Amino acid sequence: MSQQLAGDIGGTKTILRWVESQLADTVTGVEITTLHTAQYVSREFTDLVPMVAQFLATATEAVGRTPALDAACFAIAGPVVNNTSNLTNLSWYLDSDRLAQALNIPQVDLINDFAAIGYGVLGLGDDDLHTLQAAHSQADAPLAIIGAGTGLGQGFVLRQGSHYHVFPSEGGHADFAPRSEIEFQLLSYLLDKHSITRVSAERVVSGQGIVSVYEFLRDRQKMAESPEIAQIVTTWEREAGLKEKSVDPAAAISQAAIAHRDSLSVRTMELFISAYGAEAGNLALKLLPYGGLYIAGGIAAKNLDLMTSGTFLSAFIHKGRVSGLLEQVPIHIVLDPQVGLAGAAQYAAQLSQATS
Repeated sequence: MSQQLAGDIGGTKTILRWVESQLADTVTGVEITTLHTAQYVSREFTDLVPMVAQFLATATEAVGRTPALDAACFAIAGPVVNNTSNLTNLSWYLDSDRLAQALNIPQVDLINDFAAIGYGVLGLGDDDLHTLQAAHSQADAPLAIIGAGTGLGQGFVLRQGSHYHVFPSEGGHADFAPRSEIEFQLLSYLLDKHSITRVSAERVVSGQGIVSVYEFLRDRQKMAESPEIAQIVTTWEREAGLKEKSVDPAAAISQAAIAHRDSLSVRTMELFISAYGAEAGNLALKLLPYGGLYIAGGIAAKNLDLMTSGTFLSAFIHKGRVSGLLEQVPIHIVLDPQVGLAGAAQYAAQLSQATS
């Protein structure tokens, strides 16, 4: 048995988890048991070190023994370069060597939060997934991961011998590829609205994208707004540029669509989910992930009824003469909201085994 610390660090909140791991005959090669988990408001701390110190003290009291950590992994919502990171939405600079010394943990690694999701999906059970397309999973084939949330994450997992290696990407920043007249109009609208020369997939397939599609349908298609959603979107537009927003229009639009109480919201989510499915299909064509395509991010799990309506899958498969290839890809929606934290724990456990 060995012990590790895992963290999922975001600009708003940070979740820390103390785990115990041992070698096991599983997909990842380790079995992990959670000993203690706690959540913190990130901005209430000047750095990660005092937060971890508080967590370890609380964990010691709660569990009745002092953590004996041999490795730690922190998933970062932002770029990680040479085990360092300047957090995008938080005034923290993290360096793995400094953290290891300050926390007295022999090995500390920083990984991108979407890479953590890649490690996390390897340990998911059937209850943590909703299968959108059942197909035979090929053990040695790549796994693909896509997740729309604040942005659009993409990555992939490759098996090399008995080990899995996760590779994040910046695929969400590839060009948005319109497929219909209305999507070409959406592209033109976004180019004009933001005075830009290109539109990324993330500008359409993300929480921000839901609002962009809504505004496009309202402004260019002249679809009528409901007073409820109009007030929320207008408030959000007025708060443009502020770090803290008082409303979440993407959530409001999706909830109104699920309840069928606003036709503009319903049409927004149809267009959004179709674009989401098409982009997932683009990723699948490039990787042929016959090990499975995993849809992570908060939007899919919170809009399960909309994701399973057929719109996503139809757009995913609609790839002309190679459509048949994508019918062979297992597709799963990740239901576990802490899959990234679980992935950080998996990484830390494997790190511990590799250095022991």
